[in-house]
Amino acid sequence: MLADRIPEIQKALADAELDGWLFACFQNNDPISLELLGLTGDHLITRRCYYLVPRDGEPRKLVHRLEPAMLAGLPGEERSYLRWQELAAELAKLLEGVHRLAAQYSPENQIPTVSRLDAGTAEVIRANGVELHSSADLVQRFVAVWSNEQLEGHRRACTTLHELAKAAFGHVGDALRGGNEITEYQVQQFIWAGFEQADLISESPPIVGVNAHSADPHYQPEADSSSLIRADDFLLIDLWAKERREDSVYADITWCGVCAPAPTDRQKEIFDIVAGARDAAIELVETRFPHETVRGFEVDDVTRRFIEAAGYGEYFIHRTGHSIGISDHGQGANMDNLETHDVRALLPMTGFSIEPGIYLAGDFGVRLEVNIALTADSVEVTGGERQRELIRVLA
Repeated sequence: MLADRIPEIQKALADAELDGWLFACFQNNDPISLELLGLTGDHLITRRCYYLVPRDGEPRKLVHRLEPAMLAGLPGEERSYLRWQELAAELAKLLEGVHRLAAQYSPENQIPTVSRLDAGTAEVIRANGVELHSSADLVQRFVAVWSNEQLEGHRRACTTLHELAKAAFGHVGDALRGGNEITEYQVQQFIWAGFEQADLISESPPIVGVNAHSADPHYQPEADSSSLIRADDFLLIDLWAKERREDSVYADITWCGVCAPAPTDRQKEIFDIVAGARDAAIELVETRFPHETVRGFEVDDVTRRFIEAAGYGEYFIHRTGHSIGISDHGQGANMDNLETHDVRALLPMTGFSIEPGIYLAGDFGVRLEVNIALTADSVEVTGGERQRELIRVLA
């Protein structure tokens, strides 16, 4: 809860030479503010409200008179407004003495998950002589860091996902050896049922794609439009889930296999390149953390250079990895120098995916995804293993 962390936030503001951190809420505009202010769930925010944590002194609250209790659970002096003309004046008072302000803002929208402050409010802030700064580093520190309990839950979930992935490949093998038809959708539902049995939950069903579908990173099989899985097909399975408990964090992995006794030379070539890129990224983090700062874009650079050197750079069409948290895509640093230039440092007690891929449209695609958990002094590939060769479903 933010109320318990205000002294810690104020120290972080002082370290960053910032005068305050502003949270501006209206409806569901800013998941970061809503989470930190405790306004998730059934809270109905129909009027604009603001909470400012200054570097020194008591926090300040500004709420609409129609919703006076909106920030009642948080410490600080509270003021209210009714008319829009009053709002402008009260915002000016809220910002008094503040020159350098952090907010959920990202210059040029470089980090979209942090870029939540609307342009109009930014104009009002600047019109009051306040210099606007991104809260991206603060967000990572106060939203993306895991507790010990969350780390343990992530480890358990990741281990279970590995078991379910292997069971799914085995399920396909059993069907093919028995001469039975099986579709991508049926395998997806097999995994989904496994989530239920393991008491895991997920934001969305897993990806199960054969052949050309495996070359579509966000392919989703549907009941009435998925493909049959046949002998000699290439098969990709991507699954993500977390324990069914409050504040649990996700695990997210991807494995690939062939519905044959052995892969083709081409399949093995692409697999080996992707595996090499994945391992190069892991090695970078293991070599430098925690003694030397590692930034998200640097991890992406390592995998991308590896794949480019092998001649397949144009077929690696997404970032190397994403932050993992209570949502599958968390609020911490992403391993990204493609879609964004993520300069955030990797922090202890955070987690993220490493998942390079090569996607040969119309043929097949390989993505190999592992999860990394950072502690104060270690780099852990969770789940117990990383895929070293393509699964041979009919071996």
